[in-house]
Amino acid sequence: MPDRFRLLLTLLLMVLAGCATAPETGRSQLLLIDTAEEAQLGFKSFEQIKRETPVARNPAEAKRLQEVGERIAAVVNLPHAQWEFVLFESDQPNAFALPGGKIGVYTGILPLTKTDAGLATVLAHEIAHATARHGAERMSQGLLVQVGGVALSTALGGQSAVSQELATQAYGLTTQLGVMLPYSRVQELEADRIGLLYMARAGYDPAEAIGFWQRFQVYSQSRGGQGLEFLSTHPLDDTRIAQIQRFLPQAQAEYARARR
Repeated sequence: MPDRFRLLLTLLLMVLAGCATAPETGRSQLLLIDTAEEAQLGFKSFEQIKRETPVARNPAEAKRLQEVGERIAAVVNLPHAQWEFVLFESDQPNAFALPGGKIGVYTGILPLTKTDAGLATVLAHEIAHATARHGAERMSQGLLVQVGGVALSTALGGQSAVSQELATQAYGLTTQLGVMLPYSRVQELEADRIGLLYMARAGYDPAEAIGFWQRFQVYSQSRGGQGLEFLSTHPLDDTRIAQIQRFLPQAQAEYARARR
């Protein structure tokens, strides 16, 4: 069998073997990494971040983060999770999730969260990234893109060096703008949607998510805005707010059940 056909067959088998479904939304995913391996990668990366990034020294804020985080984690299911919520000292208004239940929050986002429900918006979003296995999905997509690049190089083996270089550059740009960035935006919106349900099930009013993102939008605009959406890994704030409003009734029904 010629090498190019062998690579294409490998590509097809990888896609078929990695088919999965995201929780709550039912979106089809490509997952080529098992949950145990994914969690170990998250544990290792988080330990390195804690060594390199100063941990916040305010015990009250750290305790609040822990309490809200644990309350949301109690309503989700994540295999191999070792939940950990760490507040890092940084002016950056951001947070992140790593596989295995490792959540980091920067102190710079606290003035925007304001309330426990605002903080729950951020934490539920990050926890949703973990439960939906977005990290493993991005790694799987990257692996698939690499295999596709090898297949392209093999198929162009008889072409001139200039033709091969142009094709490789076009492939890289196409996969970045047409696959990787859009998938990242899809994952962000999916985390928003799933996060609404998680915070509602944990007893936090999901309507508060709109207030948080409106405050975040004002903050972003005060610093020049977000730029073009198709060149960004994150959706525009208007897009996020519109989607939250769309799915809010479902989350409010969950919130009503949680309060009974």
